[in-house]
Amino acid sequence: MPERVQRVTRSGKQRPDDASATGDLLKWSALRSSVVRLHKHPRRTLWCRSLLAGALLATLAGATIGLHSASSRTIFHHVLTPRAALARTRGRSAFTSSVARVTTAQLGATWHPGCPVAADQLRSVKMSYVGFDGTTHIGTMVVNESVVTSVIRVFRLVYEAAFPIKEMTPESAYDGDDNAAAAADDTSGFNCRYAVAPGPPKWSVHAYGEAIDVNDVQNPYIDGMTIIPPSGAAYRDRGDVRPGMAVPHGTLVDAFAVVGWYWGGRWTGSPDYQHFSLTGG
Repeated sequence: MPERVQRVTRSGKQRPDDASATGDLLKWSALRSSVVRLHKHPRRTLWCRSLLAGALLATLAGATIGLHSASSRTIFHHVLTPRAALARTRGRSAFTSSVARVTTAQLGATWHPGCPVAADQLRSVKMSYVGFDGTTHIGTMVVNESVVTSVIRVFRLVYEAAFPIKEMTPESAYDGDDNAAAAADDTSGFNCRYAVAPGPPKWSVHAYGEAIDVNDVQNPYIDGMTIIPPSGAAYRDRGDVRPGMAVPHGTLVDAFAVVGWYWGGRWTGSPDYQHFSLTGG
């Protein structure tokens, strides 16, 4: 979330260019007051009024230039620049996204006849994400057309908070093998498969393109001694919060809550920390 506008750095120290911009504004205010006072006293000499007026214009021009400098965009970003510029000041490019239709050939092993949704109901979403290396990457995710807007909103929030994601690749890259994708720490959406649950087979919400798994290793599925993926055992202790983890009131969980999605990490019997869905299933 945006912080209140402050003329200080994160460390609380005022930067030299910040001090300069602030000083210019103070000079402008003082000079303006002087000119107003002169107009109230017509007996003052014409050359004195001209001198102060010229100084006022020069200072105003300097302050205007300062306010439009790169450093000042950082200071006054809530007034002068959009959210995209804020991301750039943090050393990253602005968040981008694009949406395209998908074909059955592109879906590969993740789709087959008999799936609960047709290929033309799905969309491929390319969007920015921050990797564990702290830099911007472009990933791709397949989801249902009906949730595209919500998904983009979620990952825009996640990106702007610099929440790290290991990779974002459709599960077709893993031939629809959910365990292989989980082991690779993939973040993905659609996969026409059954739910991992006891009882008779039933479609997973992933099969509708209305669920997303994020950072499988950092956010494993746990059912007793079963942990998927196995490398997720290192993250079984959810109190030991590390980058990429989904935790209550954390960046990832709150971003999905904004669009009304449910988190599998709240399931009491077998928490699925990586899992977020539209329906709660």
